Amino acid sequence: MTPEIGKILLVIGLLVAGLGLLAVLGVRLPLGSLPGDIRIEGERGVIVIPLASMIVISIVLTVLLNLFLRR
Repeated sequence: MTPEIGKILLVIGLLVAGLGLLAVLGVRLPLGSLPGDIRIEGERGVIVIPLASMIVISIVLTVLLNLFLRR
């Protein structure tokens, strides 16, 4: 493995750990409730299809990875 891949994996791991810490602390992220997300409620449960949320996450991750990989 090259050192660059190791650094990227370390940053991704820290981001995931940070999101886990926020989840443990009970911080609600607005994912799944943005305009453009599909929410279907029925008698037996709820189906959430977070289209807009996934587009936002994709854009943010693309920008972050481009910043890290260009260094």
